[in-house]
Amino acid sequence: MSLQNSSDDKIQVIRTQPDQSLGCSIIDEQGREVPITEAMIQCACRELEDRLVKPAEQK
Repeated sequence: MSLQNSSDDKIQVIRTQPDQSLGCSIIDEQGREVPITEAMIQCACRELEDRLVKPAEQK
């Protein structure tokens, strides 16, 4: 599958705890460790999808 093929299929993810840590963090501008959340990842994916440029039609 490539980025040019999109799917509207949804896969439900069930977490035992709503704000369960994903086990990774980023370091902010003040040097603090900030846990990466599922919401952060979903937001980043939506931004990438919005920026996706569709290839021109080939004739």
